[in-house]
Amino acid sequence: MIGMLRMIFLGSLLMLIGSCKVNYSFTGASIPPDVKSISIQYFPSSAPLAPPTLSQQFTEALKEIFLNQTNLGIVQRNGDMNLEGTITNFITTPMAIQSGNDAAAYNQLSITVLVKFTNNKDEKQNFEQAFTNYASYPATENLATVQTDLIQQINQKIVQDIFNRSVSNW
Repeated sequence: MIGMLRMIFLGSLLMLIGSCKVNYSFTGASIPPDVKSISIQYFPSSAPLAPPTLSQQFTEALKEIFLNQTNLGIVQRNGDMNLEGTITNFITTPMAIQSGNDAAAYNQLSITVLVKFTNNKDEKQNFEQAFTNYASYPATENLATVQTDLIQQINQKIVQDIFNRSVSNW
């Protein structure tokens, strides 16, 4: 009799625990369960000084963060969410002028991306916003020699900002 009560109790406890569902996310993403897909369009560049590979690199970095940090499927069109936009600025400016001469100690590469986010399940989440980030490099370096690494650093920062704004409700 006691053995049977224990089995009923343990069975009930296991069913109760098994029916509880908790979603943990270490990325900060809070995506409703009815959102299953995202469309990420190609981000063309209208920045005159941008290298020709920038658009492809940025678009791939954006897709990668959604693949790695969410369970969303990436579809060509008509996703539950959609990201589209344009790279609008790619510029180098002198920073940190050295005392004693008019030369800059560092230059700063900045990239700006205009993003339109559409959430087809919750229109209140829609936004259109420019995201800008930068990386500095010594003025003694030629931009052509450090450009690849700088673009990768800046892309990662901008992509993280877009990800946070679109699915983390920050």
